[in-house]
Amino acid sequence: MMPQTHEHAALFALLRRGGEPWARIAAGVAFEGSAMAIWNASQADEALFDLPGSDSGLEAASAEISAWEARRLSFTTVLDSTYPRRLLDVHETPPFLFYEGDLRSVDDGMSVVGSRSASVEGQRLAADVARFLVEEGLTVISGLAAGIDAAAHRAALEAGGRTVAFIGTGIARSYPAANAGLQREIAERGLVLSQFLPDAPPSKQSFPMRNASMSGYGLATIVIEAGEHSGTRNQVRRAGDHGRPVILTERVASSTSWGSALRGSPGVHVVGSMSDLGHAVSEIRERPRLAEEALAALAGA
Repeated sequence: MMPQTHEHAALFALLRRGGEPWARIAAGVAFEGSAMAIWNASQADEALFDLPGSDSGLEAASAEISAWEARRLSFTTVLDSTYPRRLLDVHETPPFLFYEGDLRSVDDGMSVVGSRSASVEGQRLAADVARFLVEEGLTVISGLAAGIDAAAHRAALEAGGRTVAFIGTGIARSYPAANAGLQREIAERGLVLSQFLPDAPPSKQSFPMRNASMSGYGLATIVIEAGEHSGTRNQVRRAGDHGRPVILTERVASSTSWGSALRGSPGVHVVGSMSDLGHAVSEIRERPRLAEEALAALAGA
């Protein structure tokens, strides 16, 4: 095996062995810069305590990778230069991402999210927001769900922009089935990402995990329309944990207790018009430059 193939096999062997959350394994591997080093150390520990260490896990992982390659499935890991850089900044960093389309390590974009059972007005607003982001040269990120997500993806494609879909299943599946055609189109013209094994079905846990990754991948999260118990709240919470800004429409801030509670919170923008949205997006995009200038000033003091 090539050196990087060895590293990939060691990473998947560590994940398959279990015993630790995948995000913790990802963080350890990224910090060490080598999954093989951690695998070998674990094998040495087993030998030290007379435990039945074996390379069978490594061999099984290598065979699995070969099977994925035969299916022409592509993936990137925390060990690769192609892995999205912003995702390395969050504590839920996925150890790997399967993908179809144009993978970029740096991808400036914002999530557009909201209710699956969105109103016609909500879907129209999602499309308007997506078109605005495209005009600003930003990627439209969403979760390929029905409602707000699908409206944002379609509008971005129609405007000739880039859109990224984070899905809550394996890359070989489509969910919901009604969006299978949209998923194929995004793969051809943008990017589809999955943090799950290729044939993984949707689950109660997979969508909150997907939302955390969407938050980490983007510059900010824009919530178009959501109910009191919407799963969108999960991404808003994760965005707060990640230090990522959140933009709420006035409807969300007024019609939900959690949206109302976020008014005036650091990093939270409530917008009532496209003009308000433009100001919020500009302010968010300025943050990295202002932070760099502040650091430079401190260094020169």
